[in-house]
Amino acid sequence: MIQIRDEHAVDVPARERLLDACFGPSRFAKTSERLREGRRPARRLALTATRGGRLVGTVRLWPVEAGAAGAALLLGPLAVDPSLQGQGLGKVMMHAALGRAEALGHGAVLLVGDAPYYARFGFSQGVAEGLYLPGPFARERFLGLELRAGALADARGLVRASGLPALDEAVPDFAAEARRQAA
Repeated sequence: MIQIRDEHAVDVPARERLLDACFGPSRFAKTSERLREGRRPARRLALTATRGGRLVGTVRLWPVEAGAAGAALLLGPLAVDPSLQGQGLGKVMMHAALGRAEALGHGAVLLVGDAPYYARFGFSQGVAEGLYLPGPFARERFLGLELRAGALADARGLVRASGLPALDEAVPDFAAEARRQAA
């Protein structure tokens, strides 16, 4: 049985291995990564899927400023163990993440991804067309979803990272905590 739950510090090494398996080392070169590096995921919006105690899926949402529209979330990466791809786990994780984001009061989610896949969740190019990322990106893959009607109506300008720095002493650093526990 697969369980979707909050990410824990002990999940970090397995999550990183899963992301490496799904995306390889080029994942660190992507513009979306520039908005995530040195930052913490949005509170309560880092989810994992486990089966038999093994991490088999991950999705995280990150606080960003969406130009003039203000606060939004950046989704990514979403990854599912290659042996389970095509079985609907990604869909379940997306619904869990988006449902939780909406329940927590967030208004909009942005992502860079496969438009036909993400359209089934309501993402489209249109709501993100006035926004741009701080580096190269494929315009046709830059998508948005309004969780609250009109949340991206005035979305114009640069998407910038926001939220807590990863090394904020007031908030535990998951990666550092996982390294300490592994030692």
